[in-house]
Amino acid sequence: MKSMFQQIKQWIVNHKDDIILLIGVILISLLSFAIGYIVAKEQEKEPIKIEFRSHELGREFYANYMRIYDSYIRRNS
Repeated sequence: MKSMFQQIKQWIVNHKDDIILLIGVILISLLSFAIGYIVAKEQEKEPIKIEFRSHELGREFYANYMRIYDSYIRRNS
């Protein structure tokens, strides 16, 4: 009967390609996460604020609504 160490060693030898692939996938995943984290930290800036006056928005909405309504009426008359 083989010792436990020899059995582990034999398993590693038999699955060497799979172990190398697994290590490669883990390293690439960690590298991708680290790069994304660094890029996100660099982009931590004050967000853009969009300001508008509600009465101007209402006027624009009404003007667009009337323009669309008029063109609809003209097409279907």
